[in-house]
Amino acid sequence: MNAALPANLRFDIHGLAQAIAHCNASDALRCQFSPQSWDILAGYMQPFALGSGQVLIEQGATDRTIYFIESGTLSVHYEDEKSRVRMALVGPGTVIGEGSFFSHQARSATVQASGACKLWSLTPIRFLELANRQSPLALELTMAMGGVMAKRLYNRPKRVAVT
Repeated sequence: MNAALPANLRFDIHGLAQAIAHCNASDALRCQFSPQSWDILAGYMQPFALGSGQVLIEQGATDRTIYFIESGTLSVHYEDEKSRVRMALVGPGTVIGEGSFFSHQARSATVQASGACKLWSLTPIRFLELANRQSPLALELTMAMGGVMAKRLYNRPKRVAVT
């Protein structure tokens, strides 16, 4: 899943914060963390890169990790029992994987990098640690992720992006 990182590729949680702050997408992650809150959150998240065409999430997988997109675009493909395919694109300042994160159900779609991407992942176990140690921060993050999921479920073309 992870691509080899170029030597000059650097990760800084404030890059993700900037992507979120400047995202104008209808399903943008809306959270107002201070720089100190972002630094705390970075301690619970894992940064990584995907190369073009790499698969992040497989439809039917039971992993519940949520992914925050710092840069790049991901395509989401859902194939139903009649082999019909629906697709959505998600970009910087949004999240992917919120459906399984909250529902504890298998992934509903496949997610693949459309080009080079920088992402941050948060596993359910690390989120529980965050909730136990920094509950106000975890609550605000939960509300923001729930808002993304609600907006996607309301918008029929974006509904497929709830993985």
